[in-house]
Amino acid sequence: MKILNTRTSSMRDILQQIRKGRSKAEDVKAVVLGILNEIKISGDSALRAFNKKFDGFDLEDFKVTNEEIKRAYKMIDLEVLRALKRAKSNIEKFHKSTLQKRSPIIETEKGVKVWREFRPIEKVGLYVPGGKAAYPSTVLMLGVPAQVAGCKEIVMCAPASKNGQLNPAILVAADLCGITEIFKVGGAQAIGAMAYGTESIPKVYKIFGPGNQYVTTAKMLVYGEVDIDMPAGPSEVEVIADNKANPAWVAADLLSQLEHGTDSQSILVTFDENTAANIVEAMKVQVLSLSRKAIIDESFAKSFVIVVKDPDEAIELTNEYAPEHLEIDCKFENQLAEKINNAGSVFLGKYASEPLGDYATGANHTLPTSSFAKMFSPLSTESFGKMLQFQKVSRQGIRNLKETVETLAECEGLDAHKNAVSIRFKT
Repeated sequence: MKILNTRTSSMRDILQQIRKGRSKAEDVKAVVLGILNEIKISGDSALRAFNKKFDGFDLEDFKVTNEEIKRAYKMIDLEVLRALKRAKSNIEKFHKSTLQKRSPIIETEKGVKVWREFRPIEKVGLYVPGGKAAYPSTVLMLGVPAQVAGCKEIVMCAPASKNGQLNPAILVAADLCGITEIFKVGGAQAIGAMAYGTESIPKVYKIFGPGNQYVTTAKMLVYGEVDIDMPAGPSEVEVIADNKANPAWVAADLLSQLEHGTDSQSILVTFDENTAANIVEAMKVQVLSLSRKAIIDESFAKSFVIVVKDPDEAIELTNEYAPEHLEIDCKFENQLAEKINNAGSVFLGKYASEPLGDYATGANHTLPTSSFAKMFSPLSTESFGKMLQFQKVSRQGIRNLKETVETLAECEGLDAHKNAVSIRFKT
């Protein structure tokens, strides 16, 4: 974990080094285009071939049955079921509170009323990553807002293990969220299946969920055929900490994201070299006892400590880096938070450990990565719907707007537009 200092390096050079450390996997576009094309042409047969090639299992039917879901409930511990239900409850509370089904009616002119109403997207596809770990929490983060929004058809794809089975906690979480169909398909091929449709997997209108470089690239390539939520790739966290922060706690939070994968990244921003050294040393000690040490060692090498002169430099760096997760553990956390424009999810105070948001605060953990927080929001209930515009115009309203519309229509040379208004005053 390299330590950089704004006193000896320019902000521009520091940001360049951080970007180089971010996941820069080999160009996967050509590979993903080939996969998507095979799905378009061959449908289910291509999915079976890719399942065998990439995930090591060969199934004729990759749709999860009701019997498998019932069996999953018997396979998980009661504590896991309770945790899933409690996390689901918190996620549901938060996502229900953010949904505005109808905006206030605005009278723009006397007799002219305008408003918006929320409508759910009828068919949505959820992608739940697998591979190095199982993520029932991601099922909740995707499934709960889809359920709250009122989506009629909720399709989920997730990679299975080599025995052709999905983790039972994933199946239970999906059942709790009312997901209608579950398929044992992962990777770019799952994105292609939901985008184009196959004999088994229905075509959806919008695809949600995080994934690796292949999944993220596939989502970007099918955009237009379907909508997507955001580019949500390898995980990252930034922590802004001063000398009052507990080094062991900060170290633990930084390590928590590095265990996701070898392409994850942690950034520590602090104000003095002693604090930086203490936190890095605490990370080196803690990692020795962690089960995913090999993965963390690789992502640790791609991570950075930035020593800045003052809070203004911390803000400048953060808004340019635009982290997926941002923790602020400083005595002036509120003043810093007010100036943050670009971050996926912000955690304030020494007790706001990032994994709390991954699982159970209720906020969504599906977030924009790789600086996409500059233009994308976290996943929300609104992501699973769209707003329809309504206009109601009375006789007085059209009279009030008549001259304005006729003048502008004539200016643009659209006499049919002008006539559509004028004709209502000729009889």
